[in-house]
Amino acid sequence: MNNTPNSSRITISIFGKRNAGKSSLLNAIAGQEVSIVSSVAGTTTDPVKKAMELIPVGPVLFIDTAGIDDDGFLGVLRVNRSLEVTRRTHIAIYVMDIEDIDESPLMNMINIFKKYKIPYILVFNKIDKVNSSYIDAVKEKYQEAVFVSSLNKVNIDLLKKVLIRKIEHIREEGLALVGDLVPYNGKVMLVISIDDETPKGRIILPQVQVLRDCLDHGIMCYVVRDEELESALKDMEDIDLVITDSKIFRRVDRIVPVSIPLTSFSILFARQKGELDEFVKGVNAIEDLPEGANVLIAENCTHNTSHVDIGRAIIPSLLESKTGKKFIFHFQTGYNFKEDLSKYNLVIHCGGCMVNGKEIESRIKICREQGIPITNYGILLAYLNGILDRAIKIFN
Repeated sequence: MNNTPNSSRITISIFGKRNAGKSSLLNAIAGQEVSIVSSVAGTTTDPVKKAMELIPVGPVLFIDTAGIDDDGFLGVLRVNRSLEVTRRTHIAIYVMDIEDIDESPLMNMINIFKKYKIPYILVFNKIDKVNSSYIDAVKEKYQEAVFVSSLNKVNIDLLKKVLIRKIEHIREEGLALVGDLVPYNGKVMLVISIDDETPKGRIILPQVQVLRDCLDHGIMCYVVRDEELESALKDMEDIDLVITDSKIFRRVDRIVPVSIPLTSFSILFARQKGELDEFVKGVNAIEDLPEGANVLIAENCTHNTSHVDIGRAIIPSLLESKTGKKFIFHFQTGYNFKEDLSKYNLVIHCGGCMVNGKEIESRIKICREQGIPITNYGILLAYLNGILDRAIKIFN
């Protein structure tokens, strides 16, 4: 991987009515034709992403969305897709055509920004079409707004400076994956299962990110398959932590001495991107699930499935075996996480390596507000294998 994953970038989403100049603004910021620009209303139909470096804050991801005033059957679908983007947005830009000042949709979006605690920037575009006295009058009312012309590249650098200040204000280093758990020059062993689900010729994103976090913090990292784990432990001394794929938790637990802390990739991401306590609380609700309960399994990535798929095969089988009950399993992939979860008794979420922490936080918030317990693959598999206390002990 040569580029920063989108899940690790600050996400800046651009909202506004149709023909407000959202796409032209993104093009002006990026300095290239990222989005199609047209005078036809509703040209942007699906969110358009542009990853770039915003100096000096580093890698960011811009998302250009469809107009929030779109209408008709397809228009409503496009609006809903735009609104879903807010859940993974760190900073919002609301663009308004200075000749079409409409406060109603603006206030609706501000309420959504407040719901998800998203700082926003109000931008008036197309100032090249009006005179200076008109601009001054608008400035008097909207004193915090930025006034630009994306067509003539006026004040684009000013907008970037405002963005940078916002990012620097909200940016937190956040929790490391491993760096705050293991000392400098410590030793970590990664146990990776190679099976039919493993992509040929590479390791998957969570493993790459954990490996990089170890390197960033000066931690020595050893990578082995579970088949060689026992031999590797005999060859290496003073291992500070073993991190395993969740699907082989039970086998690895039997091999790793109790004196060595053990956890999983998924649990590490649960702690970094979500709320570990909320996921542990959610797994405790399993004992009270009724026969025939509706269980939602939410995965962020899409992939072909097989008989060893962790979300669609292993977890349902283990869950029913553990409880002695039959459940109805539902599956959602990608960003298709619905706001209405009233039909479900439990939500089981993947590690979330493909989305940012903002999206995971938003999903936890949705579940909490509706009283639906939520847990995570790693936490659940540790619980089902009877080793949850051991798997989370290192975080206490």
